[in-house]
Amino acid sequence: MVAAVIFDWDGTLADTKEAVVRSFQKVLTDAGCNVSDQFIFRLLGIGTKNTMKQALQECSIQFDDELLESLVEEKVKIQTELTGLVELFLGATELLRALQGKVKTALATMSGRKVIDKLLAEKSLQKFFDKVVTADDISKPKPDPEVFLAAASLLGVSPRDCIVVEDSVFGVKAAKAAQMRFIAIPSGAYSLEELKKERPDLIVESLCEIDKILDFVLGNKA
Repeated sequence: MVAAVIFDWDGTLADTKEAVVRSFQKVLTDAGCNVSDQFIFRLLGIGTKNTMKQALQECSIQFDDELLESLVEEKVKIQTELTGLVELFLGATELLRALQGKVKTALATMSGRKVIDKLLAEKSLQKFFDKVVTADDISKPKPDPEVFLAAASLLGVSPRDCIVVEDSVFGVKAAKAAQMRFIAIPSGAYSLEELKKERPDLIVESLCEIDKILDFVLGNKA
């Protein structure tokens, strides 16, 4: 039985690449760290702090917790100012609307609360989610399953009765670790071939394949 669908945000429901990469690059460049946009993009899903750590390590820049926190804070501030660059993927709103009232839904993202709250308000999506879990609510980033398990707990459902919708390898590994079924979509940094290696329960080209997704999630309830 499917009791809930848990969605990732970055690269799954929304194209956030430009806003995320631009905010990281501004902060990292000011810190004397130069990495490619693709380096940052491929790390989407593990959280701002961990991405920042890996970038600084890549540039052999020493840092302590105080510096890391200040860089993360500045990055979040910049990204919050760039929400106008974010676009929902085609089919996102339609899929969420089709699921409304049929199963519980949650958003489980490694983006911060300030950014997500602003984006959900701007995109008029708050009504589609029963619960929202962000990086600020957990201590372990994907591929650890904490964010998905927290969402299931808040929804009051068993992890085994959840389906996760994800675009990243980090995300699908987290879903598997949570013992949840998952739908993979190659709309982010990872290719169809990379996601297939994780053996998803369903893989679709895009959210526009609404009927295919609904049939998998709802079955005869659709």
